[in-house]
Amino acid sequence: MKPLGSLSLDLDNEWAYIKTHGDPAWESFPSYLDVVVPRFLAMLERLGQRITVFVVGQDAALEKNRTALRSIAAAGHEIGNHSFHHEPWLQRYSLEEIGREITSATDAIADATGVRPVGFRGPGFSLSEATLETLVDHGYRFDCSTFPTYIGPLARAYYFMTAKLTPEERAERKELFGGMRDGLRPLRTYHWSLPGGRTLLEIPVTTFPILKIPIHFSYLLYIATIAPWLALPYFRLALWTCRILGISPSLLLHPLDFMDGNDVATLAFFPAMQMPLARKLAVLEGALGIYRSIFEVVPVGEHAAAIEREGAAIKRGVVPQFGV
Repeated sequence: MKPLGSLSLDLDNEWAYIKTHGDPAWESFPSYLDVVVPRFLAMLERLGQRITVFVVGQDAALEKNRTALRSIAAAGHEIGNHSFHHEPWLQRYSLEEIGREITSATDAIADATGVRPVGFRGPGFSLSEATLETLVDHGYRFDCSTFPTYIGPLARAYYFMTAKLTPEERAERKELFGGMRDGLRPLRTYHWSLPGGRTLLEIPVTTFPILKIPIHFSYLLYIATIAPWLALPYFRLALWTCRILGISPSLLLHPLDFMDGNDVATLAFFPAMQMPLARKLAVLEGALGIYRSIFEVVPVGEHAAAIEREGAAIKRGVVPQFGV
């Protein structure tokens, strides 16, 4: 019997990307959900694969997105919360601001999809003690916001190099994608210890064990643009390393994995957006096939339930210091 792994998709929309990038055009909330949602649902249906889709509350609050979002739940996929405003500096919010953010997103997502989320991922893997406490207060069962890797500063440098930001905006985004210390966080699941004896299950986004370099699908597609022969063997090696070490992986997709620069010209500067769509989807489907051949791949909520049943989440993080 294959061990469990989980799969999710962060449904970042076009406006969310360009907002972080400093483009004022985000204020009209341009959307590609009507393009990307049918595309990834078709692939998942063909594979017989259910996943967790983390939805942004602002998208759920807009009537123009309701049909696409409801189709995700109707197809049997789990719905998660990806914040309301999708600001990757969420860790700078006060406890009161976080409360409004989580409440607004939860209500909008439940209204749009008919499903009340119980799992959360912060935009840009942003996380704070206030966020964790608020999630517990609102009945959330798990968080998936940690990304144990050392490359956060490099990703941030690339983003700043291509972005149009004021000095104030740069200061606001100074912790975007995290820092070197994030690489010290564990890959295995654990519980955060919160005030009052409360806990919350953390399911990290998996990186290559020991090396702590990314293995999620956007990164694989980037590798495929510069070394096509390397991407899938690298992915297979990473997954077998996880299996040998007893690590149950949790991997994620992004909408741009299912699009190219012809679909959304404003985001053509992103890595792998110049790869022709047919080739991109072929690499992606091949990687998903490898993942499914090594692990039993389920939505994150099912992964969390299995962890709790088996008592596998035994490591406790010290929240104020984000210790390991």
